[in-house]
Amino acid sequence: MEFPYAHPVGDAVRARVLAELAEVERRHQVRVLFACESGSRGWGFASPDSDYDVRFLYVHRPEWYLRVEAQADVIERPLDDELDISGWELRKALRLMQRSNPTLFEWLDSPLVYREDAMVAARLRALAPAFYSDCKGRWHYLSMARKNYARHLEGEQVRLKKYLYVLRPLLAVRWLDAGRGMPPMRFADLAAATVDDLALAAEIRALLEQKMVAGEAEYGARFPHIHAFIEEALAAEPVVGDFRQPTGEPVVLDRLLYRTVCEEEAA
Repeated sequence: MEFPYAHPVGDAVRARVLAELAEVERRHQVRVLFACESGSRGWGFASPDSDYDVRFLYVHRPEWYLRVEAQADVIERPLDDELDISGWELRKALRLMQRSNPTLFEWLDSPLVYREDAMVAARLRALAPAFYSDCKGRWHYLSMARKNYARHLEGEQVRLKKYLYVLRPLLAVRWLDAGRGMPPMRFADLAAATVDDLALAAEIRALLEQKMVAGEAEYGARFPHIHAFIEEALAAEPVVGDFRQPTGEPVVLDRLLYRTVCEEEAA
């Protein structure tokens, strides 16, 4: 079954995002290498009033990397209820890639990219599979599902968006257990590959259609098949499988950092 998805970003919002990224570069004396949508708009199930969660990677000028004292490696620019922007410095991002941070891999797979240095982004995406840990990804997604379920889905009336915040990580676990590697960021792609129960698929499709026209705070009655799937998945014994372990060599990340910083100096 196919599932609906949309990544709505109007021209005015996109222009504002690009202007804010340019202001980040000016104010902090950095260069933005990559910027994407990381929240529900990137996942493909945004409500009409969903905010914009812009996440980016950036590099400093070479002298920044030659200081004795450690410097801040995150830039946060929460602006208002509509737009939230924050980013990681490149060395931090590469350190997180080495540790197989699932969030970074999701950013690189976002269907909604605001801007990117094509060469750096291609290098990062090419390196990602070698550093991805199925075990760490599974732990990350299962923990996320359990936390959101306990907080938001135990009543008779539930917040619709929170169903998707539990379903998405549980389907990512299914994807990993099937040996497919890194789960896709877009929810529709994830569901199409992992949901074969027709009743469950029909409810998920109905939930998506409802979520995409309802407000972020909208509540509704439980979906019985979705709820049963969630409870069964959370109660299941952890899979002890022969998961693929990361094979990436840290030295290639060092080279990428060196090359990118040197390119910044040449510019």
